[in-house]
Amino acid sequence: MLPTVAVLVLLLLPPALSAGVDGSLPVADQAYAQGVDALRRGDFAQAVQAAQTARTAFTSADNRHQQLAALLLMAEAYQGLGQPRAARQILQQAQPLAVGAPLALQAETLAARGQADWLSGERDAAQQSLPAAVEIARRSNDHRSAATALNTLGNMAASVGDYPAARVYYEQALAAASDDDVALRVRIQINAVRAAWREGNVARAESGLRAALPLAQRLPPSHDKVFNLLALGQLLRELPSAFPERQSADRLFTEAGELALTMGDVRSASYAWGYLGQSAADAHRDAEALALSRRAVSLAQQAQAPESLYRWQWQIGRLLQRQGDRDGAVLAYRQAALNLQSVRHEITADQRDRTRSFRDGGGVLLVELADLLLQRAAQTADPLRRQRDLIAARDTMEQLKTAELRDYFQDNCVIEFEGDVALVDQLSPGTAVLYPILLPDRTELLLSLPDGIHQYQVPAGSAVVTQTVREFRKALEKRTTYNYSESAQRLYGWLIAPLEPELHAQKIDTLVIVPDGSLRTVPLAALHDGQRFLIERYALATTPGLTLTDLQARLRRNNRLLLNGLSQSVQGFPALQQVESELSTISQMYQKRKILKNEDFTLINVNQALAGDPYSIVHIASHGQFNREVDKTFLLTFDSKLTLDQLEQLLSLTRYRGQPVELLTLSACQTAAGDDRAALGLAGVAVKAGAGSVLATLWFVNDKAAALLISTFYQRLQNPALSKAKALQQAQQLLLQDNRYHHPGYWAAFLMIGNWL
Repeated sequence: MLPTVAVLVLLLLPPALSAGVDGSLPVADQAYAQGVDALRRGDFAQAVQAAQTARTAFTSADNRHQQLAALLLMAEAYQGLGQPRAARQILQQAQPLAVGAPLALQAETLAARGQADWLSGERDAAQQSLPAAVEIARRSNDHRSAATALNTLGNMAASVGDYPAARVYYEQALAAASDDDVALRVRIQINAVRAAWREGNVARAESGLRAALPLAQRLPPSHDKVFNLLALGQLLRELPSAFPERQSADRLFTEAGELALTMGDVRSASYAWGYLGQSAADAHRDAEALALSRRAVSLAQQAQAPESLYRWQWQIGRLLQRQGDRDGAVLAYRQAALNLQSVRHEITADQRDRTRSFRDGGGVLLVELADLLLQRAAQTADPLRRQRDLIAARDTMEQLKTAELRDYFQDNCVIEFEGDVALVDQLSPGTAVLYPILLPDRTELLLSLPDGIHQYQVPAGSAVVTQTVREFRKALEKRTTYNYSESAQRLYGWLIAPLEPELHAQKIDTLVIVPDGSLRTVPLAALHDGQRFLIERYALATTPGLTLTDLQARLRRNNRLLLNGLSQSVQGFPALQQVESELSTISQMYQKRKILKNEDFTLINVNQALAGDPYSIVHIASHGQFNREVDKTFLLTFDSKLTLDQLEQLLSLTRYRGQPVELLTLSACQTAAGDDRAALGLAGVAVKAGAGSVLATLWFVNDKAAALLISTFYQRLQNPALSKAKALQQAQQLLLQDNRYHHPGYWAAFLMIGNWL
C-alpha cells in the first residue's frame, strides 16, 4: 500500500511528466518515485532527501502542484522520523501552494497540517485545520483524507481523556475509509482499541483487536505492516492474561522485526527487538532480555534513531540494576539520558496523551537515574566521588524540571535563560538551597551550602509525603481551624529537622527551596516545629530550578512601577474591594509610577505603557487562575483574560530593551489545590514571563490581609540592604504577629519565586 501522498500525486501528475521522450523518467519524477519507495520501506531519511531533490526540480520547472506533492511527501517522512515540528515547518511552506490546487490535494495538505500541528503541541491550529480537511475531502469524494483527518481528531480527543468523542471520530473515520485501504483501517482500529482500553472498556478493546489482527496480516510487505504489527503487539501486552491472543504478542514482534530487516528498515527492527526485550524482562528472563535489548540498541544506533535508542539503553539500565550491577546501570542510564536530551524538544512537544505529563513518561528515566546516583553517593566513602554523584543527581533533576516546564507551557522556546548551576555552588554566607527529591521509597534532601552539597535521607516515600501535603494544603485554606498543625509538624520533621544542625552551624538566614512534585502546591513558610513557623527562622524563596534562575543581583534604586488592578466586578468575577487602597498605598511610596485601574487596565494600555517606559516592577492586583492546562491559565483584565503567552509578549518589550522587569507581583491569584501540574504554571511564571522574580499567591487570600502584606513588602523593599526574600519575610512576620491574621491562611500563600536577592 503506497502512502497517502504518493497515491494522490501519481494520480494527479499530468501524462507529460510521467516519462521522458525516450521513455526514461525525468529527474523530478525519478526522485519522487525514489522517495515514495523509501517511505514504503521505512527509510525516512532517504525519503526526505529524495523529496527535497524532487521539490527542487519541480520548483525549477514551476510545477506548483508537484512542488506541493514533494513537500507533502517530505512532511510525511519527517513524521516517520519522529520530527513533527520539522514536518509542520514543511507544511507551512506547502500551504500557499495548496491555493488553487485540486480539492484532493487541498484536503491532503490540511489533514497533514492538522496532524503535524497536534503532534507539535499546537492544538488550537489543529482544531481549525482538521475539520476543514474533512469538509473539503468529503466535497471532493476523497475518502482517505477524510478518514485520516477524522482519525487524528479521534486521537486528539483521546489524548485529553474525552473517550466518548474519540469513539465517535474513530467510527466516522472507519466509515469514511475505503474497504481496500487496509493499512489505514487497521491504524484507525488500533487507535480505537487503545482508547477503549484506557477508558476501561475491555470488551470493546478485545473486539477491536480481534477485528484488527487478521486485517494487519493481509497487508503486503511494507513499513505500514511493520508499524501495525508492532502497535498490535504492544496493545496485546496490555490486555489481561486471560485474553487468548495476548500470547501472540511476541510472535507479532518477531514477524515485524524480520520483515523490517528484510526491507532494510532497521529503525522499526530496533523497536521489534526492544519490545521482545521488554517481554523477556517482564517474565524475568534477564539474560535473554539483556541480549534482545542490546540488539535493539545496536539497530537503533545503526538507524541513528535516538528517539528509540534511549528506550533500550534505559531498559538495559533497569536490568543491570536488578542484577546488582549499579555502576553498569548508572552508565546505561546516563547514555539513555544523553539520548533523551537530544530528542527532548520533540518529546515534550509530541505529548500525544495530555492526560499524562512528561514526568510520567521520559521523566521517569531521569528520576530513576537520580535515584541510582543518590544511592551510590550514600554508600561512597570517598568525599570527592560522593560530591560528584550528588552534583550529577541534582543536575539530572534539573533536566527533568526544565523538561516539565516545557511540557506544561507547550513551548520549547519558553526557557530563554538557562544559567550556570555552578553559581549556586558559590553561595554567599547565610544562604542555603534545599533540593528535596521525592522517590517511591524515601525522600532525599540535598542541601547546597557554601562548603558543598550535604545529603540527607528520610524514610518517607513520595506517596506518604504527597498525602500529607494534600492534607496540609486543605487545612491551611480553612482559616477558622488549626487543623494544619499536625501535617505542618510532620512535614517539618521530614524536610527541615534533619538539616537544622547544619543550618544553625553555618548561620543560615535565607533558605531557597527547589520544590519537587506535590511540594510545589504548599508554602513551606507555614511548616511548624511545634514552637515556631519556618518563616520565623528563615527568609524563604522558591525557584522552579537552579539553572532557570537568573542569580544576578541588581541595584534597586529609582524603581519605576506599573500598577495594574481591578476593584470592580467584571466578567462574572467578584469585586476586589481592597485593590483601591492597595494601589494607592504602594503608589505613595514611589515617585515614578503609573496606575492602570479598572477600565484603564486593558491589554492595549498595558502594552503601550511597557513600550513607552522601562518599568522595573509590574504589579497586577486582579483575579488569576493557574490551571493544569496552560491555555486555561490567565490573569483577569477589565476587558479580557491575559494568558501567559500574552504576558510573555508584553514583558518582552522590556527584556529586548535591555531593561527586563525585575519583579512581577501577582496579587489575588490562586492555584488549584492538589494539582501538581497546575502548580507548574505558578512555579514557572517567572521563567515564562522573563521577569527576574515573581511574588504570587497559591490561593486567594483575604483582601485586607493581602493589602497589608503587599504594602509592607513594598515598604521593606525600598531598603536596598534587604533582599526580596527578607522583605517578604518581614511582611509575613508582621501579619503573623497580628492577632487578626496569625493563621497561616492569611500570609503563607505568598511565594517569592525566582531571584531572591
